Amino acid sequence: MRRVFYCVSAVLLSGLLAACASAPPEVSRSDIDMLAAEIKNLGADVDTAEAARAAEIAYTYSLQLREEYNVTDGPIVHNLKVNNGWRERGICVHWAEDVEARLNQEQFETLQIHRAIAEGNEFRIDHSTAVISARGEDFDEGIVLDPWRKGGLLYWSPTLEDEKYFWEPRLTVLARKADAESGAIPAALLE
Repeated sequence: MRRVFYCVSAVLLSGLLAACASAPPEVSRSDIDMLAAEIKNLGADVDTAEAARAAEIAYTYSLQLREEYNVTDGPIVHNLKVNNGWRERGICVHWAEDVEARLNQEQFETLQIHRAIAEGNEFRIDHSTAVISARGEDFDEGIVLDPWRKGGLLYWSPTLEDEKYFWEPRLTVLARKADAESGAIPAALLE
């Protein structure tokens, strides 16, 4: 009887996980063009070609990371897989690090890439993302680039219009956490 219970439980759990799995995302040219236009509108000095290249990379690299991370489920299930050692990468901080690094490879002259964290609370853990802005502008004036949220399909919005998360500069959050824990800010965070 116990064996039957475990078999039925395994089948039900498999069905539940399959129902949570996300279908491979699709990106249209109009999706990329809309993001390119928003990036261009970040400032009068933003180069149109750089905006288009940034938008293309943000979308296509997010899908590439989905493949590299072997994302076959929604973000929360994939996080569980990473945290249990069944996948190497794919939690939000990995997406943020990799998107930031890839966009910085372009050495944009009119755009700047930032990192942001939405600090957790009793219902949520911290969430990390990359933000793109016009060069020299604060990340609050930028656009959130968050592929984790939809398992590789890029979510984007103006930073202050993101209805799900309140974003702060990464170093601000890390410094506050370090200060709260030890009373001192590590020198590495100040560099």
